[in-house]
Amino acid sequence: MDAQAMGTFSRFALGALLGVSFAATAYAQASSNSYDPSAPKTRTQVVAELNEWFAAGFNPDEWAHYPDNAEAASIIVAQRRAAAGSAPQMQQ
Repeated sequence: MDAQAMGTFSRFALGALLGVSFAATAYAQASSNSYDPSAPKTRTQVVAELNEWFAAGFNPDEWAHYPDNAEAASIIVAQRRAAAGSAPQMQQ
């Protein structure tokens, strides 16, 4: 190959590589919007989840009824999320 053909091939390969990386980045961002319980959460998200649990009847001060009160609240939260369509329903 001469130098000009090599330069053209290098530009083409670089463009293809960039295109693939942009497509992979776009796919990764789109899939990160789905519900993933293991994904890191912001402080605001944690506070919102705690408020959901409190609204479902969980009271951390009632330690004598743990884990029954936590399990009951988690079922209620999962049912509310499933009804709202924001997360899959938890199975027992």
